Amino acid sequence: MAAPTSFVREKHIDFIQKLDTKREDVEYWYSGHLRMSGLYWGLNALDIMGEKDKLPREEVIDFVLSCQHSSGGFGANVEYDPHILYTLSAVQILFMEDALNRIDIDKVADYVASMQLPDGSFQGDQWGEVDTRFVYSAIQALRILGRLEKINVDKTVEWIQKCYNFDGGYGLVPGAESHAAQIWTSIGTLSILGRLDLVDVDNVAWWLAERQVPNGGLNGRPDKLPDVCYSWWALSSLAILEKTNWVDAEKLRSFILAAQDPDGGGIADREGDEVDVFHTLFGICGLSLLGYENLDEVDPSYCLTKRVLEKLPPPTSK
Repeated sequence: MAAPTSFVREKHIDFIQKLDTKREDVEYWYSGHLRMSGLYWGLNALDIMGEKDKLPREEVIDFVLSCQHSSGGFGANVEYDPHILYTLSAVQILFMEDALNRIDIDKVADYVASMQLPDGSFQGDQWGEVDTRFVYSAIQALRILGRLEKINVDKTVEWIQKCYNFDGGYGLVPGAESHAAQIWTSIGTLSILGRLDLVDVDNVAWWLAERQVPNGGLNGRPDKLPDVCYSWWALSSLAILEKTNWVDAEKLRSFILAAQDPDGGGIADREGDEVDVFHTLFGICGLSLLGYENLDEVDPSYCLTKRVLEKLPPPTSK
């Protein structure tokens, strides 16, 4: 069967709406640890398509609130331990649904701030793993909540810069291999904090542009297969740096569209593979960044629509 060459919007909407009805599928139960993020991926994809109301608002909010702990943090699902990744997803969902008034903002912000370590980095939970993803999650969550003053921003900026590598990329932690997703979490953090002046724009953009392979897709690091999710991680980083013209947009669009399921909806990591909501969101985000398919504009620093971000509180910092 020929790969799809047009955006199957209605199929994607239907695919996302049906995600929570597949409880008879073993994959549903294996993905319980991702339920909060999955809800963010699906709701955000719908929002970019202008169809957020296709998911029942009160059910969405009730689920998020059911995952909150006494610490203020949120887990991936009911009765799962709190983690900074899922706390960000929860905050993003409530922000999209105009429901931040349903939580104690300071309590959530205090939980996030409690994860900061003396060197400025953040651990994901009580077990102490450190990663630029957790730093980014903390910074975006606190920015949305209007509580950046609760942390040492300067220390965080210093730590992020220690993750920069000589080749133009950023790693998971200082000294780790450069990776497109870690570039986004790193320069996304700096962008939200207003510190893009620290970024070697041309060097980072060159590393990112080198991720495009002959079929138009982007990979996460050298000599790896292209994957639709890097249509977000790499392309959004280029968008933050205002260098999206350094890749072939039309070839990337074709790569994303070819990964769609034209019958059941959804987008896979690449053509011929199984679709999932993660790649569906990031494929749609990539198309939005490229200006295709009549999609709402996504902010490359937040992975939320610019329309939603008009509600951001005034910036504050310590």
